[in-house]
Amino acid sequence: MLMVQKYGGTSVGSPERIKNIATRVAKAHARGDRIVVVVSAMSGVTDNLIKLAKEIMPLPSDREMDVLLATGEQTTIALTAMALHALDVPAVSLTGAQAGIVTDGVHTKARIKNITPKRIHELLDERNVVIVAGFQGQTIEGQIKKESAQTGRSHR
Repeated sequence: MLMVQKYGGTSVGSPERIKNIATRVAKAHARGDRIVVVVSAMSGVTDNLIKLAKEIMPLPSDREMDVLLATGEQTTIALTAMALHALDVPAVSLTGAQAGIVTDGVHTKARIKNITPKRIHELLDERNVVIVAGFQGQTIEGQIKKESAQTGRSHR
């Protein structure tokens, strides 16, 4: 069975919570389920990144904010993959772009235009758990975009 699990910032808010998720995912993987895990940035990380940006520049560009804020989810996908590796579960982390998520060109409030999950299916076929960064993708031109579900609040 293909299973998609989504975990928000509070659910992945500490190493202990990430390890708990990994344990849950490992059990499903052991049953033979094919699993995609979508994660947000750890709770508080996005707010801290916004604060850092404003310390550098009061009105940072939307493009650079997209690049900066995407690192929150990228941290969580890597930590989640590591937690699964610690349990001897094969896992691969993917950014939104690597997962085939294509967005429109609106900075900080992008909307998904298309998803081509070819790489996800290849990794699942190899018995990997696939961990995908939520709330991000890229334009056809290769620009990193944050999706509106998380960045609806203004950083300006």
